[in-house]
Amino acid sequence: MKRLTTILMGFMFIADPLIGGSGPPDVTEVLGAVIRGDRSTKKIALVFTGDEFGDGLPAVIRTLKAEQIQASFFLTGNFYRNKAFKKQIVELRDLGNYLGSHSDKHLLYCDWTNRDSLLVTRAEFEKDLKNSYKALRKLGIDKSGARYFLPPYEWYNETIASWTRDMGLQLVNFTPGTRSTADYTYPEMGKRYVDNQTVMESILDYEQKDVNGLNGFILLSHVGTDPRRREKFYDELPSLIRTLKSKGYQFVRIDELLEPRLSRD
Repeated sequence: MKRLTTILMGFMFIADPLIGGSGPPDVTEVLGAVIRGDRSTKKIALVFTGDEFGDGLPAVIRTLKAEQIQASFFLTGNFYRNKAFKKQIVELRDLGNYLGSHSDKHLLYCDWTNRDSLLVTRAEFEKDLKNSYKALRKLGIDKSGARYFLPPYEWYNETIASWTRDMGLQLVNFTPGTRSTADYTYPEMGKRYVDNQTVMESILDYEQKDVNGLNGFILLSHVGTDPRRREKFYDELPSLIRTLKSKGYQFVRIDELLEPRLSRD
């Protein structure tokens, strides 16, 4: 993920409002995906992704309830269909959290070293994404209520962003600069492993050093990880949230971050 963050930093630009004149004054885009909201307001969107593992669901739900905040969950069709996760997914929905798509089968869309090289056809992309929204509809969530789509592996190119727009959706991705996305790593990965302390310090250091702090940040971590990762970053969320609240940050859903003037039911 460090390599991915470095690549992303080279493509950033400030985009026009997302939805006519209804969006925020500034959002940051990379290759057609929104990766940061308005840098002038102290709002953060906590984003969780999930495909195979969901061990963090109980802890994350407890934290959100205790801190009286909402977050955004981009989960695959595999995850939504997993009966072991159904109870917690329904609870997340009923608590008012954002539920969106992370694809259906967690496909890798493009080559890691040659980003312009697609590994899926348009037909394969569209079929997979449509299937993920079928899983969402079983929860009573249609496409109009989940128009933001976060790509599997957080890896895409301009073609994927264009296909996403053609399906009436907007691609989003995490804000680079911290190690939060490395919370899936485990010691057996060697030098790629990033422990909880390093993840936490990277977030707080970024907040201190960046002129805009974490304003408009899309802070991504995982709702579950491989059992080989024995320390889980979701257990550090209460401390992180309280620290950032003490600095004046407000935690909002992804749609509230990117559409602050639009009301929702």
